[in-house]
Amino acid sequence: MFLPGGNRNRSGPDTTLLPVGVQPRPRLGGNGRRVVIRAVLGDDSFLAREGIARVLDAIEDVELVAACGDLDELRSTVERVKPDVVVTDIRMPPTNTDEGIRFASELRASHPEVGVVVLSQHAEPAYAMSLFEDGSSQRAYLLKERVKDEDELARALREVVAGRSLVDSRIVDKLVSARLNNDPGLEKLTPREREILSMIAEGRSNTSIAETLDITKRAVERHINGIFLKLDLGEASDVNRRVKAALLYLTGEGR
Repeated sequence: MFLPGGNRNRSGPDTTLLPVGVQPRPRLGGNGRRVVIRAVLGDDSFLAREGIARVLDAIEDVELVAACGDLDELRSTVERVKPDVVVTDIRMPPTNTDEGIRFASELRASHPEVGVVVLSQHAEPAYAMSLFEDGSSQRAYLLKERVKDEDELARALREVVAGRSLVDSRIVDKLVSARLNNDPGLEKLTPREREILSMIAEGRSNTSIAETLDITKRAVERHINGIFLKLDLGEASDVNRRVKAALLYLTGEGR
């Protein structure tokens, strides 16, 4: 299978492991690029692994150091190479159910420094909530179709490595639409507040929201205070706590 970096060592039928340096940052990848983020990929589909590997290889500050085809290989590889982030399909052998989610939870205890980007074929809000159950920091939930966009995947990687979180905007849109139809609570919010609530749930910072909406950061702060007051969500100034609070409300679990 294809993997960036050329020389590759096979350590099993579904695992490709590239040489891992131990130099302090900044690091240089096999192609001489400056590497900031070292990633391990987990996906049982050969074609998916190949495609995602190509996208990762195109991201300037990312080096893919290993690719695995099942949970056991992914677990042992992470232990061996100590990556900055794991990019994993939500479903992998042996059960093809929620291995990616469960492994992300495992890593909270075993390797809290490792970020996780979970990829899903479908917009499943329940899986997103499961991913953030033990905390939203260093976690991202992204639809697989987004992987075709190098910028989207790069943003997710950088967010989790920086200790933040990210939720695919399509999942948030689905949640907002469902709540608008079933909960009068959101009717208290102005259109602008609903827009900002969606961005909070995606994991956006106040600065990012302000830049996107072309308003001041202070105005964003006022809107957020109003949102959390109207929805009775209490104080949640930390970005990761804000994401979890917003998702809890939008999934109906925060009432």
